[in-house]
Amino acid sequence: MNLIFVRHGQSEWNKENRFTGWVDVGLSERGETEATEAGNLLSDLDFIPHICYSSFLKRSKETATLILDKLANDDIKEITRKELWELNERHYGALQGLDKLETAKKYGAEQVLEWRRGYQTKPPLVELGSKFDPNLEVKYSNLNHTMPLGESLEDVVKRVSDSLKMIINSTKDGNVLVVAHGNSIRAMVKILEGISDQDIVEVNIPTGIPLAFNINDDKITRIGYLGDTDKIQKLEDEVKQQSRLKE
Repeated sequence: MNLIFVRHGQSEWNKENRFTGWVDVGLSERGETEATEAGNLLSDLDFIPHICYSSFLKRSKETATLILDKLANDDIKEITRKELWELNERHYGALQGLDKLETAKKYGAEQVLEWRRGYQTKPPLVELGSKFDPNLEVKYSNLNHTMPLGESLEDVVKRVSDSLKMIINSTKDGNVLVVAHGNSIRAMVKILEGISDQDIVEVNIPTGIPLAFNINDDKITRIGYLGDTDKIQKLEDEVKQQSRLKE
């Protein structure tokens, strides 16, 4: 395996079951533990990346730091780090900051599921110049690119595609670690595996669990999630149930 994706550890808003998107919240205590455990697992497997890609958001960067801390030793050359805004989470528009379950109660579980998982469905957009408009944030000011006010998964697939090509090309020089977000990883996995627009709805990316691939020329082989299978299934189910009303 020479390419591993890790969704950041649980964030404070994951813990509170809120739509997060591009809001820059940090890791929860559990999230820090998940990141550290991912680092220990990769260390045990002797997976040492020559480059680590992360997004512009702190939960991604904090997770990357905690993982790389477990991989560092005197015999390893410095691991290059590169931040790509294209690896940011999907922008959830005006849903950002809202409690997922309360939103499901208000609008119905089917509508919220469509906002969360519908491939071409955008959430209600944030207003230009409002609190969650990323175009007002300093960290995006020098990118010469208009930032989104809300995105569908299809939009995320489009924005990660060039970055994924660069990531795949990086595997020619050694192992590559990508620490990103649920939807940006879903988008890249969709591209890598040719998953249909309909089937991607059922794909859930658990927090803090390494997902491994092997890239050999044009051949892409999915190795799968690394670690305890029961834990992985539990975390996948947790993501699946976040905005579903109990009967």
